[in-house]
Amino acid sequence: MPKRDKASPRASPPNTPPPGTGSEDETGAAAEMGSYKCCIFFTRRFALGDASTPEDVRALFSRCAAGSPYMGADDLRRYLAATGGADGEDAEQIVDRVLQDRSRTPRFGRPALTVDDFRHFLFSEDLNPPIQHSQVHQDMNAPLSHYFIYTGHNSYLTGNQLSSDCSDVPIIKALQIGVRVIELDIWPNSSKDDIDILHGRTLTAPVSLIKCLRSIKEYAFVASPYPVIITLEDHLTYDLQAKVAKMVLEVFGDILYYPESKHLQEFPSPEALKGRVILSTKPPKEYLESKGSNMKEREIEPQFKKGESEEAAWGIEVPDIQDEMQVADRNDDDILYRERGVEDDYELKRCQHAAPEYKHLITIKAGKPKGAIIDALKSDPDKVRRLSLSEQELVKVAARHGPNIVSFTHRNLLRIYPKGTRFDSSNYNPFLGWVHGAQMVAFNMQGYGRALWLMHGFYKANGGCGYVKKPDFLMQTCPDGKVFDPKADLPVKTTLKVKVYMGEGWQRDFKQTHFDTYSPPDFYAKVGIAGVPSDSVMRKTKAVEDSWVPVWEEEFTFPLTVPEIAVLRVEVHEQDVSEDDFGGQTALPVMELRPGIRAVPLFDHKGLKFRSVKLLMRFEFT
Repeated sequence: MPKRDKASPRASPPNTPPPGTGSEDETGAAAEMGSYKCCIFFTRRFALGDASTPEDVRALFSRCAAGSPYMGADDLRRYLAATGGADGEDAEQIVDRVLQDRSRTPRFGRPALTVDDFRHFLFSEDLNPPIQHSQVHQDMNAPLSHYFIYTGHNSYLTGNQLSSDCSDVPIIKALQIGVRVIELDIWPNSSKDDIDILHGRTLTAPVSLIKCLRSIKEYAFVASPYPVIITLEDHLTYDLQAKVAKMVLEVFGDILYYPESKHLQEFPSPEALKGRVILSTKPPKEYLESKGSNMKEREIEPQFKKGESEEAAWGIEVPDIQDEMQVADRNDDDILYRERGVEDDYELKRCQHAAPEYKHLITIKAGKPKGAIIDALKSDPDKVRRLSLSEQELVKVAARHGPNIVSFTHRNLLRIYPKGTRFDSSNYNPFLGWVHGAQMVAFNMQGYGRALWLMHGFYKANGGCGYVKKPDFLMQTCPDGKVFDPKADLPVKTTLKVKVYMGEGWQRDFKQTHFDTYSPPDFYAKVGIAGVPSDSVMRKTKAVEDSWVPVWEEEFTFPLTVPEIAVLRVEVHEQDVSEDDFGGQTALPVMELRPGIRAVPLFDHKGLKFRSVKLLMRFEFT
């Protein structure tokens, strides 16, 4: 249908509770949502639709209330105990909270819930969230190499890689959502007497190093108490390196961790490094990666179906990692055995002759050893290190030597970074890195799109602390010396059933004509899995026409071979003749889903949570 210019939806900062329902203002607003002017003399009126309680919810209520029209605190307590909800003491508080939200005061007797009250409880993300653990629950005493770490790339950029401003603002935003690895490119300033942060040899406007360091100290632990790693891409002279060392010590003081020994035989644990900041270096000139690689990027670019537009508000579809590996494997121009160039040797020697006070502060030493990339994946029993590979290098190595990568990441850290041609700050499929055990899958956090949604969703696990323990199969070595092979055919471990009941809140967060000028929206939902290729799939509900409160009641079944790293994808779109509109999205770690009927809040395309928009869904593992 015809559209007019759209206003931005109202989004709320993370953890903002949804407003209560049933107020006079909301009722009046809902009434207005049913009327649409088609011309000067004609107004179309639509019934708002029967947002009735789903039959499964009614049956559940009847069973828990033993057939009574009211559910008391004791009934709710039994329900919570059976579904892994709040403990017994909270049942009365939940009843009181629900009745207060709905402006209902019982006239006599003890407070109790009606079936509509129970639906309101189920639709509350505060009282009935979709994730099991809001606190850290994994063992945090293993070495850093045992964890996936929330990692940023070029953390100082506000936009694209070529001309955007450099600032401490994106660094602050990243830390506020739990990112634990901040990347800074350090260069001499114009007068060569101080240090700036900028993306070298581009038009990006610099920001001072000292400003970024102070912001990191202020915001490092607002979202997580676990260590922040500052990755430095060093382009400095000897004297400026010494100045950086002094600056870092003055800013961080005692919270800066650095070992006395020259080399670590094992990385410390996140628990041991709680509240600490650590430094890591990386090879300079990653931005010239294409100069040293003969791979033709156009040959491994993901292929998208006709009609999929990169300019779409919700971004391009995440490419299939199996397809990428097959294309890379067919490429005759092999980079696996390419020797490092003269320029690389120069940079390596330059780093080796760094200022001693600067080198002493580097805890995680990084770089590509002289020789072929495949040789860089060999572990040294006497020391641990960090290796960086571009996304193209990872695809190429993974296509033929996946177990080598897995074995390397048992003790060492592997960092994957976006290819140099992602000028728009877009991102890649993170699962190729994760399934091979790569701890630092570096993303452009200032962008947005489906790949970044998956990254944010993955790190909602383990209380959102920015460290997620790698599954055991990625850390095990069999008696015959073999390790996990990501390309092996795996059996189904578990099956996830997802039922999408209904959605609500768009009428409160969007203007009446945001989706359609002459009628209410036609919403449909997409539900699927992101993970290893055999698990990755997307399904779609029917479109519910002319309704602000769509009721789908459709169920989908997802067999999972590697549920440990799988992410549940949920998107809502509004069907249109020309181009479908975006209605919200979320991504949730599969292994932390709470079985049962849950409220699932949705986010906008930039990752900001809507104030009111949410879905009612059921999760079941078999």
